[in-house]
Amino acid sequence: MTAARLEEVLYEARSRAFPPGEFVGQESFVTAGEVLALARRAGIDRATRVLDLCCGRGGPGLHIVERLGCAYAGVDSSAEAIQEARRSAAARGLAARFEVATVPPVPLPQLDIGQLEDVQLDVVLLIETLLAFRDKRALLREISAALPIGGRLACTVEAGAPLTDSERAVMPAAETVWPVAMDELMRHLESVGMHVDSLRECTDDHRAAVDGLLSAYRGLAVEIRAAGGHEVLDDVLTSHRLWSEWFREGRIRKFAVVAERVR
Repeated sequence: MTAARLEEVLYEARSRAFPPGEFVGQESFVTAGEVLALARRAGIDRATRVLDLCCGRGGPGLHIVERLGCAYAGVDSSAEAIQEARRSAAARGLAARFEVATVPPVPLPQLDIGQLEDVQLDVVLLIETLLAFRDKRALLREISAALPIGGRLACTVEAGAPLTDSERAVMPAAETVWPVAMDELMRHLESVGMHVDSLRECTDDHRAAVDGLLSAYRGLAVEIRAAGGHEVLDDVLTSHRLWSEWFREGRIRKFAVVAERVR
C-alpha cells in the first residue's frame, strides 16, 4: 500500500466525523461553520487582507476565501501541505497565495497579498495551532508587530494548565502540546498591545468533534492498518481519547478568540 492510499483513508475518516458540509478538509476539531463565524467576528470581508499562519492544507482559509472573499495568503512549514493547498485553491478557482515558511517569525515581507507590494495586513489567523507553540508570548509579540493599530488576530485556544510529566509520557507528539491558562494568555496579549474583543467557548462542540473522529477512525481501523497506518492509528486513537477525556473533565477548555491591536 502507498502513502497516498493511507492519506486517502485518513481523509475519509476525518470527513465522516463531521456533519455534511462541516469538514474543513484537514485534521482539525473546528467545523466549517465555526471557522466562518470566527472570520466574521474578526471582520473579514472582500476588502480584508489576511495572513493565515500554520495553515496546513489551507482548508479553513480556503473556506473563508470561498464564502467571504478576502486577499488571502497562507504559510506553513510543510512543503507537502502547501503543495496540496495550492492544488486545492486552483481546483476551486480561488485566488489564494501559499508559501512555505517557518513561524516564528511572521513572514510578512515575503508575501504580496492581493498583489500589493506594500502589504497593510488586517487579520492574522491562527486556527488550531497556537497549541504547538511553547513560547506563546514571543509568537504573539511577532503577530502584534505585523499588524497595524486596529488589526486583528483570530485564533483558537486550548486553555488549561501545562501538561504534567505523566500526561506528556502518554500523549503522542507531546512536544507540540502546550496548553495555556486563559489568564496567562490575556496577560500575554495585553503585554504586546492587544485587547480581546471576542471570546467564545467551544469546548462542547470540540468534544463532539473529537468523539466523532474517534468513532470514524475506529470504523476504518482495518483499512488504515491495511494501508500501513498501524502507528498512525495507534497515535490518533490515543491522542483523541485523551482530548475527549480532558474536554469532558474540564482539564482543557477550548475558546475562539478575536483580539485587536490597540497600541
